[in-house]
Amino acid sequence: MADFHQNGNISTLHNLRARPVGELNAELESFAHSRKITLILPCLYSELEGPAMPHILEELSNVTYLHRIIIGLDRANEAQFRHAQQFFSALPQNHIVIWNDSPRMLELGARLSALGLAPNEQGKGKNVWSCLGYLIACADSAVMAIHDCDILTYDSEMLSRLVYPVANPNFPYQVAKGYYPRIGEGKLNGRVTRLLVSPLLIALKRVIGDRDYIDYLRSFRYPLSGEFAMRTGILPDLRIPSDWGLEIGVLSEAWRNLAPKAVCQVEISDAYDHKHQDLSEEDSSTGLSRMSTDICKAIFRKLAADGTVFTSHVFRTLKATYYRSALDLLEAYYNDAKMNGLSIDRHKEEQSIELFTENIMRAGQMFLENPHETPFIPTWNRIHSADSNFLTDMKAAAAADLAEFG
Repeated sequence: MADFHQNGNISTLHNLRARPVGELNAELESFAHSRKITLILPCLYSELEGPAMPHILEELSNVTYLHRIIIGLDRANEAQFRHAQQFFSALPQNHIVIWNDSPRMLELGARLSALGLAPNEQGKGKNVWSCLGYLIACADSAVMAIHDCDILTYDSEMLSRLVYPVANPNFPYQVAKGYYPRIGEGKLNGRVTRLLVSPLLIALKRVIGDRDYIDYLRSFRYPLSGEFAMRTGILPDLRIPSDWGLEIGVLSEAWRNLAPKAVCQVEISDAYDHKHQDLSEEDSSTGLSRMSTDICKAIFRKLAADGTVFTSHVFRTLKATYYRSALDLLEAYYNDAKMNGLSIDRHKEEQSIELFTENIMRAGQMFLENPHETPFIPTWNRIHSADSNFLTDMKAAAAADLAEFG
């Protein structure tokens, strides 16, 4: 049985295992008559060949309350785009595959580059941003949800629980963030959340003092989850990071734009597993090394925007405080895992902490050297202001790709 703890910063909606999912879905179908719900799936072509995606499609095929599914397809050539359309044709819902690398989409990207508004880099952030643009252009959905495409333990109940808080018109929530325990194959997972984000936020509070933003982030049980739902009215002003700071960036945007009572987290699964990134100790440009640096920078940028002054002395103190906090948490995680019959490699865990410690300093140095760095993709309101035809042309390009290569 789950706990029912509320810490007062944001609402936590638990799964108390007291209600059949069929009842939840029946309500969602009722809500969907007047509040259409769209699901966004940002994926790589390689994920179509993995073990997770076929099962996700099988589960989604039974979801009756969805108005539309938008699939953002990255790293695909023409033949792979054709195959992707066949692959997703199993979905009974209205759906579209957006080929982000098509000549038409690349031409639209060049149009934004000429305006100085193009995303800085390829990746999940740009994929999500493009799908949001298409959804805004459709102008027919009140609720949207996003989840990853590599979830090995996927169940359609995850989606139902994720969208319910923002689909229910009697609830005040504009944003719902999914959470779950990261366990799989008898191991305790979720290294970046457990060993970087949690102890970093503890250390920041000790070093720079109380900040409402830090308490807000600490309220989320799994801040790096890729599963969230929103009411679409907030999407045109949403700033999407183009780097690995996507999840923290979206939470920061919710903090910037909304009252705390408009944000909630919802328990969507008892167990969750997906593909795992390499630590990449030898290459800071990939894997968890790159991810941890980008996450640190995202947090530092937000705190600086709220008035925190960072110096090299602050980052050196933060490094030492983080290291001690992380080792203390590791002891608790180790005991928790052992009590529940899960394995945990303390040597590898400490190796991760050591890498994250260095990357806190690296991120701090990068922040000090370039404090004006803005890795955010321009909002869709700004795009529309600069080029009022862009959203319409983007929607038309997706339809033309479908007609030509479908």
